Amino acid sequence: MAEIAEGGGGGHGKGKKRAKKSSTRVDMTPMVDLAFLLLTFFVLTSTFSKPKMLPLAYPAKTEDKTLKGPKMNNGITFLLSENKIFYYQGEYYFKGHAAADGSITELKEVDFGPGEKGVRKLLGKLNNYVLVKKQGLDEKLKRKEINDSTYLSTLEKLRGEKEALKVLIKTDEKALCKNFIDLVDELKIAEIGVIAPVDITPGELQLMKEKLKN
Repeated sequence: MAEIAEGGGGGHGKGKKRAKKSSTRVDMTPMVDLAFLLLTFFVLTSTFSKPKMLPLAYPAKTEDKTLKGPKMNNGITFLLSENKIFYYQGEYYFKGHAAADGSITELKEVDFGPGEKGVRKLLGKLNNYVLVKKQGLDEKLKRKEINDSTYLSTLEKLRGEKEALKVLIKTDEKALCKNFIDLVDELKIAEIGVIAPVDITPGELQLMKEKLKN
């Protein structure tokens, strides 16, 4: 038992007598118990901050060195080199392996600006399916028609639907890490659910080099 005790006792002076003080005894046990109860309460009710991360899908490596890229359904591929960002939609087609209409892949360039050539505007247009439905979910959450957990689970399911945009990111040896991070940030803003950094194919690399020369 914790306590504080003050010893009493009067000294005897010459010719004077002091009244003897009674000892003071304070029991600290209830205060210690209260402190532990409050500490336990705050530990159990506190919400610890969780690191915010964007999951990236890393496919298994393959020994296939052909020029043909992977099949893409409602997808877009970004190619990064130095301070340049190129993209093409759908599958990669080249001479000898053209599309059904005879066309081959052509790269287009984008940047991080706010204009029509900005990557944010491009992603907003291509992933409009998810963004429109997310806006409806935001309104329901604001009106408290759904709770936070339902909102997050529905949004996560929405990002993975076949109508949602899928993104591949490919880089060469000159690509800047800053541009890769900035691009991933833009993908997060656009509510892209499937993001996969993959190896660039020889055909894509050659196509990008030709584009850089122009």
